Amino acid sequence: MNKKGVKQFVEQAIDEFLATNGFELYDVDFVKEGRDYFLRVQIDKLPNESGEQYISTDDCELVSRYLSDILDAEDPIEQNYYLEVSSPGMDRELKKDKDFEKYAGQSVDVKLYQKIDNQKEITATLVSKDDDYLNLENNGVEIKIPMKDIAKVNLTVIF
Repeated sequence: MNKKGVKQFVEQAIDEFLATNGFELYDVDFVKEGRDYFLRVQIDKLPNESGEQYISTDDCELVSRYLSDILDAEDPIEQNYYLEVSSPGMDRELKKDKDFEKYAGQSVDVKLYQKIDNQKEITATLVSKDDDYLNLENNGVEIKIPMKDIAKVNLTVIF
């Protein structure tokens, strides 16, 4: 099964289980690193009554056991692989439109393919994203970056 097929299989296999248990699928990746294959599944918690959204190791274990049982029973992946279930982390990469909507108003780190105004990395407040542009604000100045120029956008970790 190719990378896209693995991703679709995992999404279909655990979507209902995640929703029932208060989680959502953040990302699925199937990669080869050296001689080993890794199936990496990132989950996020849906906000509860108190607004808490933190993933615990127990949450990851619950999803890992459930998914592992399905993968063992159906055996859709020909290669031997390691299954990793984790949170996307505090510095999570924003990939989907809903990620950008959810974290509007938060500080983000933007990595660019090429320098803009002599910078290849920009840290600013996320305002919005559309199909063509990422809109940021930094010290009252609006910044509009073409999406085609952006390599990666992550939440900024502030200590």
